[in-house]
Amino acid sequence: MKNLPIVTLKPGKDRSIRRFHPWIFSGAIATITGKPEEGAVVLVQDSFGTTLGTGHFQTGSITVRVLHFGEIQLDETFWNTSIFNCFEIRKRIGFPSEKTNIFRLVHGEGDGLPGLIVDVYADTAVIQCHSIGMYMAREIICKAILNAGNGIIANVYDKSAEAIGAQEGNGFLFGELSNAPCFENGKQFDIDFVTGQKTGFFIDQRDNRSLLGNYAKGKLVLNTFCYSGGFSVYALAEGANYVESIDSSKKAIELTDKNVAINGFSTENHTSVQGDVMEWIKQNEAKFDVVVLDPPAFAKHMSAKHRAVQAYKRLNRTAMEQIAKNGILFTFSCSQVVDRELFRHTVTAAAIESGREVVLLHQLTQPADHPVSLFHPEGEYLKGLVLLVK
Repeated sequence: MKNLPIVTLKPGKDRSIRRFHPWIFSGAIATITGKPEEGAVVLVQDSFGTTLGTGHFQTGSITVRVLHFGEIQLDETFWNTSIFNCFEIRKRIGFPSEKTNIFRLVHGEGDGLPGLIVDVYADTAVIQCHSIGMYMAREIICKAILNAGNGIIANVYDKSAEAIGAQEGNGFLFGELSNAPCFENGKQFDIDFVTGQKTGFFIDQRDNRSLLGNYAKGKLVLNTFCYSGGFSVYALAEGANYVESIDSSKKAIELTDKNVAINGFSTENHTSVQGDVMEWIKQNEAKFDVVVLDPPAFAKHMSAKHRAVQAYKRLNRTAMEQIAKNGILFTFSCSQVVDRELFRHTVTAAAIESGREVVLLHQLTQPADHPVSLFHPEGEYLKGLVLLVK
């Protein structure tokens, strides 16, 4: 392709891209020709001049995000094909369905589109760009979603402003705010993608919420960092005697109460509490049979890794000390820099300090509509353990 800027790698620094890892780090680059602007499409070459990939350029540690391993034009055909393939994969997984019309359509590197997240809520697709290049392509991405959606998608909302610091702000690229009801496994949820966290709902916990239901019947359940009350709704739907939901955010508590109500449950067996989770667990005397620890990412960068590990250990130790005898603990980490092995070691350390005997029942991760490339293990960000605390 003529006139595209070229990123040339240092000798021996092409192993990663040849193994289909989509990130080109700044330290691997020998030269950059053509003076690319932020978000520009560039070619990546090895030290001998062989083209290895086409991607988006951005100043920083990850300098290029590769969208195609080889040379290709990132035109309308590319985007239509890419988004169509994402829809086809979701159809094979089973989305959308009569009971579930909430799903992730595009999961960044796992779908070969690094820097792009697209979540579907009924008839609305919410785009969140995590790179300048994706943000610059958002209009053509919107058209590709509408084309490939084949009537499923009527509205496309861009929620990239916070992720990349865009000056334009968020807003609809097509359509308008919809009243179409959103369902997950037959449970209805009010999704606030305009002012809510991330794209509006933590879709990645779908399978884990279902598993929680298996343990909730007839039990006292505590859902910490509850956000919009997903785990709480599932516990109530499966016959929990009582559920308590806690979050530091007033808006989260309002969302939780709304979702509990629209699914037909009352305050007789559900209470919401706004407060600090750690302090509340320490001071609360009730012995819950099932406890969910689903905190926000304690570490978003390597510099915060040690502090995050200590926070996970304190939180899990406190929960283990307080949970009822033979209680079930669902504990999670969504911090990408805390890998699966480190998280398990951290929870083990917490168990040792708690003085309780603890047994591992399940190891959890994100669902199939959040695919992970085998060549990009960083995409497996959600780690979870289900523990029996004796």
